[in-house]
Amino acid sequence: MAEMSVIWLRVAAALYSLGLLHAILTLVRRREHLFRVALGAFSLGAVFHFVSIMEEGLINSRCPIGGLYETLSMCAFLLALLYLFVEWRYKVASLSVFVFPLVFVMALLGTLGHPVAAWNNPLLRKTWLTVHIVLVLLGYAALTLTVGASLLYLFQERELKAKKPSKFYYRLPALGTLDELIGRSMAVGFVLMTLAVIAASTWASIYLKSDWIGDPKIVIAFFTWGVYMALVVLRTAVGWRGRKAAWMTLTVLCFSALTWAAHARLGAVLARP
Repeated sequence: MAEMSVIWLRVAAALYSLGLLHAILTLVRRREHLFRVALGAFSLGAVFHFVSIMEEGLINSRCPIGGLYETLSMCAFLLALLYLFVEWRYKVASLSVFVFPLVFVMALLGTLGHPVAAWNNPLLRKTWLTVHIVLVLLGYAALTLTVGASLLYLFQERELKAKKPSKFYYRLPALGTLDELIGRSMAVGFVLMTLAVIAASTWASIYLKSDWIGDPKIVIAFFTWGVYMALVVLRTAVGWRGRKAAWMTLTVLCFSALTWAAHARLGAVLARP
């Protein structure tokens, strides 16, 4: 990508990050007071994004979808444009919890196609990777709590339908309490996983250059994040509760287990000089 087009794209990603902040606050605290500010920044980010795409196309005399990074940038812009139209026409603010993080991550990945200076400080490199690993572990902890609450929900629901519930049934929290716990822990886990994906993408693009994007471990990590995000959307926008959310959570756990297995040797990188 041309240098100036990358700069405009980075400005757009910075503005999109306010949308990510809004999504985090909405999921964790269920407050949407930042939506108007985030929507304004998101709209302005789309303008800078358009400038980046146009400049890249004019410089190279072609449609800027020649590679993976350019394609990600174009997809992010088209998704942002589509959401702005839908929001203007139908006022569906709840979709922002899904669209804002996705557009930000895609735009951020689009900026990584431009060469980035290598890590000059080994301590900084290891610290950044450590932060990523800590975020992943915290995200897994929140996901484990979500899965535990989901299993209890499924057991409690089955006991309620039984004619003679077991004695253990009376020691469990109410279904409403379990459903709220599922929602809270799911939201916290998704926020932590999103931050972990951002940290990992930045680290990998600097340390591994362009080779990281095709790594199967990276692919399955992003796929797991996408499944997790689908769970969040189905719960917040579609309204999935109870049994559906519980089974979806178990599905996310399966993909997370695969991701963990694929990255089992990642900790060895910390030992490198």
